[in-house]
Amino acid sequence: MKIKGSTNIVGLIGHPVEHSFSPPMHNAAFDELGMNYAYVAFDVNPTDLQTAIEGAKSLNIKGFNVTIPHKIEVMKFLNEIDEVAALIGAVNTIDFKNLKGYNTDGIGAVRAIEEVTSIKNKNVVVAGAGGASRAISFYLAKYGAESMAILNRNVEKAQGLAADVSQSGLIGEVKADSISEIRNYLKDADILVDTTPIGMHPNISDEPIAFAEDMDEDLVVFDAVYNPNETVLLKEAIKAGANPVYGIKMLLYQGAESFKIWTGRDAPVDVMEKALKDTLNLE
Repeated sequence: MKIKGSTNIVGLIGHPVEHSFSPPMHNAAFDELGMNYAYVAFDVNPTDLQTAIEGAKSLNIKGFNVTIPHKIEVMKFLNEIDEVAALIGAVNTIDFKNLKGYNTDGIGAVRAIEEVTSIKNKNVVVAGAGGASRAISFYLAKYGAESMAILNRNVEKAQGLAADVSQSGLIGEVKADSISEIRNYLKDADILVDTTPIGMHPNISDEPIAFAEDMDEDLVVFDAVYNPNETVLLKEAIKAGANPVYGIKMLLYQGAESFKIWTGRDAPVDVMEKALKDTLNLE
């Protein structure tokens, strides 16, 4: 990559950002297409968020990805919010052309799952009720899931999210319950989506939310955690002969969606995936 006076800058804002795998993924894509862009990570303290957005606009930065803890707060400083991002109540991508916020997390998860199975008319169990769950749940509903059960340790939080998804009018049946009841829900499930941080590095020996004996061979199991690639939950899915979907795929596809928002071009997904795998030392 050659940085020039005319190089377009896009990047990531969060706090912290040192762990991010997005720079190598996006820069590999720009290299592949011969585009005069560079992707940089910026560590932005929450108290500096507004000035960071104003400064980026002044500096003619083209776009940002947004990660924890800024996904909700940043919405205050944008001119426009995409319809689905507004439903989700969080933004992970900003296009500075019109200072518009989007959320590509949900579409990233959906594209990852749909490599293995269609979501339409499926019964889905979603573990967790935080920001990732919220983004993914709305997209599962949008893509035609028949029913959804949102399970969480804090049942009230699950009930709140279930009510919001139901009120969107995108899906009929949305239940909420304790994650301790997951075994009962998996009996009729087609897809299990884990949005909890359980098993995330360095806690790779956490007890999984479900075990092989709770799963059947037809179940599709998606884990949003991508480090490690094969989480404790996905190990159980493989043991059961179920169909694993890796979190790296969500990272890949949400990145590809952001790339298209900023540039108007389709991302070279195969090149981005190779860069991610190289960064994570995967074969």
